[in-house]
Amino acid sequence: MTFEWHDWAGYIGVALVLLAFLLLQVRKLHGTGLIYQLMNVLGAIGVMMSLLAGTFNTPAFIMQVAWLLIGAYGIARGFKVRREARAAGHKVDLW
Repeated sequence: MTFEWHDWAGYIGVALVLLAFLLLQVRKLHGTGLIYQLMNVLGAIGVMMSLLAGTFNTPAFIMQVAWLLIGAYGIARGFKVRREARAAGHKVDLW
């Protein structure tokens, strides 16, 4: 069995999403933290790349697009909340 670049992108993407979820469950990451959101976004991109270059699966692709959009929303919202907290003089944590 030969692995192409898109196979690796998919496996790494899946590993990132699963690791993010595991770290959330064991309370090593916060669900609103930048690292958690980036792991999900990058994981979704990896899976999408594997679907686009390899065997395409529409439902899986739609799910990854949704995962990407939700993660991007979380990142944008997190930056907004952190900016507002800094403006109010509160200490903010990006993790």
